[in-house]
Amino acid sequence: MESSDHQSHHEKGLVEYHVMRKAAAAAPPFLLKTYMLVEEPATDEVISWNGDGTAFVVWQPAEFARDLLPTLFKHSNFSSFVRQLNTYGFRKVATNRWEFSNDMFRKGERDRLCEIRRRKAWSTKPQPNVQLQAAQKDSSDNDDQKSSSTSSSSEFTILVDENKRLKKENGVLNSELGIMKRKCKELLDLVAIHGRKSENIDDEEEEEENNEGPKLFGVRLEVEGEMLEKKRKREISESARLILSQSCK
Repeated sequence: MESSDHQSHHEKGLVEYHVMRKAAAAAPPFLLKTYMLVEEPATDEVISWNGDGTAFVVWQPAEFARDLLPTLFKHSNFSSFVRQLNTYGFRKVATNRWEFSNDMFRKGERDRLCEIRRRKAWSTKPQPNVQLQAAQKDSSDNDDQKSSSTSSSSEFTILVDENKRLKKENGVLNSELGIMKRKCKELLDLVAIHGRKSENIDDEEEEEENNEGPKLFGVRLEVEGEMLEKKRKREISESARLILSQSCK
């Protein structure tokens, strides 16, 4: 069932692609296919325009490579897709997500795709017209699989920036954790001090009560209510110390 759905989606994508290609015949096939994927509302959770339509975001790279790339492209390699974007002048404009921008790749401005040109590789020898025409003729077939070696440095820079951001966030979290541990320890110390003071007060009260309360053969008789109250205070103090000590670990 999943295979049939995938095939149906693939066929639908090809039909829509050919319709778009007729409407903007001068635009490179790679750009038409990419624009169509971004425009498709059913896949907005995976790829869509950003808030103002000036760039598009691949929200889920793994799902995008696995489920969407094969429908229009001849591969399922996300890195290859990014390299292709670089060759057409797209820029990664966010460090925390895969967001790409090109001044002529905007929401509602499909007719401007024909203004985007692919960067040509440097060559020391001029190409004959025959070979140039043949290359242009086959470009639509090979467009999706070509990669630029210069884009490797761009991907490396993206990864380095991402790593720096994660290290910075980790440092902030560690700092906050240290502050919370210190505060928790201070609170635990206060409870301990309060507990010791309470015990001292209880001892003093007990001594006074021993002198003032009813006695039998010189030994003070404790009332049951007083015994329960002392026991309750000790249990509350001990429970508070236990809870705080566990939460501060």
